[in-house]
Amino acid sequence: MPSFHSTKNTMAKFFMNYFSFFFFLYRLVFKPSKNPKAFHRTASNIHANEGKLYHKYPSFAHRANLSKDQTLLLFNVEDALLKSPSLFPYFMLVAFEAGGLLRAFVLILSYPLLRLVGEDMGLKIMVFVCFFGVKTKSFRVGSAVLPKFFLEDVAVETLEVLKKDGKKVGFSNVPRVMIESFLRDYLDIDFVVGREVKVFRGYFLGVMEDKKQSNAALETIIGSQGLGICDVIGISGFKGSLQYHLSSHCKEIYLVRKADKRSWQRIRRDEYLKPLIFHDGRLAFMPTPLATLAMFMWLPFGITLSIIRAISGILLPYRLSIPILAYTGFQLSLSPNPSLQSSNTRKTRGRLYVCNHKTLLDPLYLSFSLQKDLTAVTYSLSRVSELLAPIKTVRLARDRDQDSKMMEKMLNKGDLVVCPEGTTCREPYLLRFSPLFAEMSDDIVPVAMDSHVSMFYGTTAGGLKCLDPLFFIMNPRPSYNVRVLDGVYGLSSFLGGGERSRFDVANHVQSEIGKALGFGCTRLTRRDKYLILAGNEGIVNKC
Repeated sequence: MPSFHSTKNTMAKFFMNYFSFFFFLYRLVFKPSKNPKAFHRTASNIHANEGKLYHKYPSFAHRANLSKDQTLLLFNVEDALLKSPSLFPYFMLVAFEAGGLLRAFVLILSYPLLRLVGEDMGLKIMVFVCFFGVKTKSFRVGSAVLPKFFLEDVAVETLEVLKKDGKKVGFSNVPRVMIESFLRDYLDIDFVVGREVKVFRGYFLGVMEDKKQSNAALETIIGSQGLGICDVIGISGFKGSLQYHLSSHCKEIYLVRKADKRSWQRIRRDEYLKPLIFHDGRLAFMPTPLATLAMFMWLPFGITLSIIRAISGILLPYRLSIPILAYTGFQLSLSPNPSLQSSNTRKTRGRLYVCNHKTLLDPLYLSFSLQKDLTAVTYSLSRVSELLAPIKTVRLARDRDQDSKMMEKMLNKGDLVVCPEGTTCREPYLLRFSPLFAEMSDDIVPVAMDSHVSMFYGTTAGGLKCLDPLFFIMNPRPSYNVRVLDGVYGLSSFLGGGERSRFDVANHVQSEIGKALGFGCTRLTRRDKYLILAGNEGIVNKC
């Protein structure tokens, strides 16, 4: 029988080996790899022959405005535009949103391998894992999901450069389908050059075309724009400038060092060249390796917690469900309106609550906040959501006469809640309010709704809408803020009368809610949103 001291020594060796292995994995996964050839290359190492001038990137800010017709500016997206040094989060977004949870899990498992292999091989592995077997026709991550995260990673210093005159060419080593929409739609870049992913019978093969093709495309653009162009200026990292042979085309090249990027600042929302109003996808965070690992560790707890929250909200009365939801981490904040409560006398008709639309749960949490039964009219709701809804829902047919009769009938029975935007909007903007509600009642109460999540979005344009509530309540600490505003008069009591007045009432309600939330008011519609994000006019996926 082993002695106490031998057992103690064995356990000590085991823990020493365990912690040594753990420390090795930590160094391997989380400590940046070093490539002396890339890290110690400086501007003095690059030959500046043939009349080419190499500059440190910060000096570009002091350069005078570029000539609009005589300057061609070439910049590398990874090295000169984005502050983040890693492309892994963007490929994780592609894997999760286009391929699903299993593909994302495979990608996070391959992360240690990506740290071991070189940069080029790591890129090829990520492209294969993320794109292999994905339908080209249904791939909308590049236009609907990635622009939000790219915009949040753009450096202020580079944005100031892009505001200068001259034609601009953005080139990258990543697939073109990931960056083209972002560069063209939100930064007004004239030309985009990226790697093409091979396609077979409508499916991505997960293999990129040879670099020579993207180099040839870049040279073609430079050649086609070369007539009348006096200055061709390049901005890139040290490796990028050599990789794309900028030295053979550019009169001046500005080189970005890693130290430069560390001092960069990311742009704020109000500094965007174009506002970001619509975006899709489930992930609400930048999926870095650590954040993605935390998400997968949270999933079992999140699913269990969402079931508890759903059962509490559906089956239990308000006095029990609200404390249980609060105990599980759900935050519900109500700002009531005392003037409305004091004037809440008995009426023959119900009150019409008009809300902006953040998630499918808006009417439900208004009902929780007021602790009263409401009927919700919906423009587009899956059958599963209708069956599980703890409050009564009525589907509208998008026919004015038919819908007005239905709302009139419901108001005669009790209080009614409607979201006249007709669809959700994640960003701090309000879509155009449909004016139908203005004709239905003289007792209209605007309600400002806002919600916050940290892990998953509870809305989608291209996915399964029946899963929207599940994803929302699966967040660790989701929150809802409900603010009841002063009542407004409907069409019959509105000064002026006539056909135009119903639009005036709708615009007034939209304006009041926008002021309360600090949101911008737009004229965009549900149709606009779905055409941008899903390529259709808002067809609900059966679920």
